[in-house]
This record gives sequence, C-alpha cells and structure tokens, in this order.
Amino acid sequence: MKTTTKYITLFAIALGLSITSCKEAKKENSQETVKIEKVVPENLKWSERMMLSEIERFPEATKLDFATKARWTYTPGLVLSACSRVYEQTKNQKYYDYIYDYANTLIDSTGTIATYKLSNQNLDMIKSGDVLLFLYPITKEERFLKAMETLNSQLESQPKTSDGGYWHKKRYPYQMWLDGLYMAEPFHTRYAKEYIEDEAQKQKIYNDVVLQFDLIQKHSRDEKSGLLYHGWDESKEQKWANKETGNSQHFWSRGMGWYGMAMVDVLDFLPENHPGREKIITYLNQFAEAITNVQDESGLWWQVLDQDNREGNYLEATGTSMFTYAFAKGVRKGYLDKKYLDVANKAYTALINNLVSVEENGVVNLNKCCAVAGLGGNPYRDGSYEYYIGETIRSNDPKGTGPFIMASLELNK
Repeated sequence: MKTTTKYITLFAIALGLSITSCKEAKKENSQETVKIEKVVPENLKWSERMMLSEIERFPEATKLDFATKARWTYTPGLVLSACSRVYEQTKNQKYYDYIYDYANTLIDSTGTIATYKLSNQNLDMIKSGDVLLFLYPITKEERFLKAMETLNSQLESQPKTSDGGYWHKKRYPYQMWLDGLYMAEPFHTRYAKEYIEDEAQKQKIYNDVVLQFDLIQKHSRDEKSGLLYHGWDESKEQKWANKETGNSQHFWSRGMGWYGMAMVDVLDFLPENHPGREKIITYLNQFAEAITNVQDESGLWWQVLDQDNREGNYLEATGTSMFTYAFAKGVRKGYLDKKYLDVANKAYTALINNLVSVEENGVVNLNKCCAVAGLGGNPYRDGSYEYYIGETIRSNDPKGTGPFIMASLELNK
C-alpha cells in the first residue's frame, strides 16, 4: 500500500513539472510571437529618432500639432524647419517628402495659401514661410515664391506701435510678445537677403528687424534679473499689463525660448557689416547670462523661470529644449563663450534622463510640455502665475519636439 502511494505521489509531481514546463514553453513562444517591431531604429541619433517619431505620430505633415484639419500655422513650420536640417545632414528622401507634402497640400497653383488670411496680420503665420525658403530653391515652383511674397507683404503692412514694434496680431493691438520675434524675424531677414534686389529696400528690412529686438529689450527686459517679460502692451489697457510699464507679470520659459532662438537664427542672415549685428550678439549674451542664472540644478528650466519650486511650478521641456538649442548654436557660431556649451550639454543630458521616454516600438516621446500659453483673448488669459502653471501639460508638443531636434543636431546627439 505504501509503495502504491509512493508511485502515485511521484507521478503527480512529474505531471505537475511537465505541465509547468509546457506553460513556460508556451509563454516563451508567445513572447517570441509578439516581438515588437522597431518603427524607429534605436541606433540612430536622437535628432533622427525624434523626427521619425513625429512622422510616425503625424503621417501627414499638415496634421502636426494634433490637428484634425490641414492648416497653415506656425507649429508645423517649426518642426519642418527642424526636419529640413535633418534632411540636409542625412539626404534621406523621406524627410524631404514630408516637408514637401505640407507646402504642396496648402498652396495652390496660384500661390494662394489655404487657411491663411493676410487681413488677420498675425505674426504666427509667418513661421511656416521657412518651409518655402527651403523648398523654392530646390523646386523652383512659382507658387512657392508667390506665397513667400504674400508673407513678406504682411510684414510690410503689419500694424506697429508708435515706435515701430510689430503688433503680435491685429486683434492684439499695441502688443509686442516675445513669441513674435521668432515667428517673423528669421523669415524676414532671410527673405530680404535672398529675394530683395533693391539694396535700399533690403537695408530697410534689416534695420526694421534689428529695431524689433531693440524695442523688446527696451520695453520688456527686467534690469534686475536680465529676463524679459512675456508681453508688453503700449496702451497699458490690457488687464494683464502693468499700469506703469505695460509689461505682463511673469517670465515664461517658452517666451524666453522663442526670443533666444530668434536671435541665433536671425544672425544667420543679417550681414556681417550691419551695425545691428553686434547689438543682437550683445542681447544674446545678456540673455545667456540671465537664463543660466535661473537654470535648475537638475539642468532643466522651470515653466515660470524665476519661481523655481514654488507650488505648482514644474520643470518644462519646450523652454529647456529651446535654451539648449540657442546656447549650443550660439557657441558654435562664436557668439557666446564656450562655457555655455557646458550649460547646453547639462540641459540636454537632463532632458534625455528626465523628460524623454522611448516606447517599445522605438518611438520617442518628449514629456512635460506646456501645450499653449498666451495673453488676453477669449477666454481671457490674465498672465498670472496660476495661469501659466494651469495650462495643459502634454507630451510631444511640436513647440518642444522641433527645438529638441535642432538642439540634438547642434550637439551632434
């Protein structure tokens, strides 16, 4: 009887081990079956990995920025400007086709830009002109030249403050925003250099471009910190505007980021002998010092720059990417001291370690991006601390992915 029991027990153990072994084998086979395909190869540099990730997220370039309909606006222009630089380095046709698709979809045979209204006098709409500056010399398509001429004509008729500063939009009268310097001035400078033949007219545009930087420095720069307020209202009528200075209340990370990128990009096209060139380089150095002074020990920058870990504030990706790009390019071009390359590298490492994540399929995400922030409008944006920290935070905002790609290229990462 004991012997029989012993054999039954041994059989049960063997059967159990056999079942467990089969389960493990099935599990292993199952894992092999569902092996995730890498749509973004991990052996590429971060610049390409992020650009391919953007194409994976938005197969149609016109839908960049989570759009449901094709539209002409600044965010695709920003990412596609970055894409053009990736293309120039890699010569991968996929990147060129992606850029071309945007312009081809939105510009008809007469050069008319779909969804764009000149009468809105909106500086944001100029940014995508960079796409045309890239494409026209390659394609020689007359419609792209016509569209550029339209955008340039907007700048010639843009309403101005009493001292010559562009209103950010017609519906934001008497207001200059830091954003506007990046939206309009790199395009305007390059267009003048490459397409305006009359020398007097060309010099007038250069002078007007430099004036925009002079005025934003004059009106928006805080002498104590060296930081610039997000917006300035000459009329001082806006609820967000200081009744004495006309400035908004806070130093917004991405606002300062727009300004830094504007300076390093305009200097690509402003002639060496133009007297405004040294002024912009001076402004860039003041900017670099002020921004470095408020860099968090982690290497990142806060959404509201000078409020560090005040309740609700957070370390934000778009501004950090922009500062990294501006510093890295500024050093490479010789505008900034080499010490700022250390600042850029510290920031970039912090982005990779803290705010970048990679999915199983290789798609790269940039997290902790402020989705949008502005002043005035409807519903009204009052420029308070609570406003800036209360706006939506999301991943892969193009106002972060574009600068991240450009920063990656500058640092050869």
